[in-house]
Amino acid sequence: MSTEDRFSPATATSPPETLNRSLTLWNSLTIGFATVSPVAGLYAIIGVQTVVTGGGWFGALALCLVMQMLVATVYAELSSQIPIAGGAYKWARQLGGATAGKYAGVIYVSSTIAMLTTTAYTGGVWLALFFGFGSEGGVTLVIWGAVFLVVCTVLNLVHVNVFKLVITLGVYAEIVGSFGVALLLFLFFRQHGFSELFEHLGTGSAPSQTAAFLAALAISGWAFIGFDACSTIAEETHNPKRMVPRAIFLSLCMVGGVVLFNSAALTLSFNRDTLRHTSATSDPVTPVIASSFGAWAEAPFLAIVMTAFLACGASMVQYTSRIVYSMAREGNMPLVLSRVTASKIPRNAVICVVLLAGLGLLFGLNDGAVATVIAFGTGGLYAMFAMTTGVGLYTRLTGRWNPALGELKLGVWGLVINATAFIWSVFEFVNIAWPRTYAVSPDAPWWQLWAVPLVLGSILAVTTLYVLTGKGRRN
Repeated sequence: MSTEDRFSPATATSPPETLNRSLTLWNSLTIGFATVSPVAGLYAIIGVQTVVTGGGWFGALALCLVMQMLVATVYAELSSQIPIAGGAYKWARQLGGATAGKYAGVIYVSSTIAMLTTTAYTGGVWLALFFGFGSEGGVTLVIWGAVFLVVCTVLNLVHVNVFKLVITLGVYAEIVGSFGVALLLFLFFRQHGFSELFEHLGTGSAPSQTAAFLAALAISGWAFIGFDACSTIAEETHNPKRMVPRAIFLSLCMVGGVVLFNSAALTLSFNRDTLRHTSATSDPVTPVIASSFGAWAEAPFLAIVMTAFLACGASMVQYTSRIVYSMAREGNMPLVLSRVTASKIPRNAVICVVLLAGLGLLFGLNDGAVATVIAFGTGGLYAMFAMTTGVGLYTRLTGRWNPALGELKLGVWGLVINATAFIWSVFEFVNIAWPRTYAVSPDAPWWQLWAVPLVLGSILAVTTLYVLTGKGRRN
């Protein structure tokens, strides 16, 4: 049997139903771009970065992007040979075995659902502001987050052309709302010299420059996740062995460029005190933009950012539901979640993902719990990066995986990149999970500091019990 046959979904476990291959390179690229979302990523971290580090965090942001490009390279290499729905879950299962697949699937799904909950919680803020409602915390934000999820659900269940149109509009909104605004700020409202990008590190709540830099790396991790969405939708992409790797690279490169330019423009255009104060508000950027361009800019800016968040949320629903669909058709989740509609949409998986993310919104009733969800979502995905690059490195060295059989051929550089990406992923996971009293509110409970290891450890413990049971072994 050829390697290609062994890596086909039909021989792994013949699915009762299949997805529709209707996405082009552009569609895959836009989904990856919308999932990473420079608006959602940068606007969520800029105030926190300034408070914790004091400034000078641009270098950490750039380093994080470079290292994430190495991780993306491993994902591109794997997707060029194993372009199957579920992405990293399928790779772990096919290369590392059924048990590795179970652990990968549980970590992957729980992390992406946590990220979807976070996106809905923050996206609900912009939805409320756009329609003229307040964005106070507690019940109000939970309700608007639920409305946000309902809209994302509808976008995933309508005709695929409507979904693709909304995602494309979201990308255009991202470009205007992030790059366009940043360009205007950079050209006409710049107040500082370029040295400002690297100054003031260690003057925030972090006790030293080293602590500030490590914290900046951890916070930057939020801005460069989601590119793997391109791999989870591989079965729906035309010519996936060639198109999916390109989409992975292009989406992260485009987002990385926009995030770096935006962060530079905002840092050079505003005082640190202004950026620091934004971290205390649910809408950290609109007041800053309005102060520069005038009150007239507030409404169109809110519309642009709301559209970008909706595209991000809809993409995350699709992204996560394909992981659930892939796990279900192989017996690691209820089989009903592998059913598809006449238009080849895994509707049950979509609804399951949204319901779980909706339950996660209830944590929004407690600010400390929200921070826990955010921390776990980011830390869990970096744990998944570490597992994927680790499985790839192990099977590459033991001969169980031959990357030369894929469309993307990196030669000896593939091993170097894979090893470096694995080391980086482990380091960044530990860095994100590390308890930092200076990065949370003074009255934060102890379990919030240890959120990532506690939640991930609990999930792995439950998964281990499942694996050790007769049902786990049979599957």
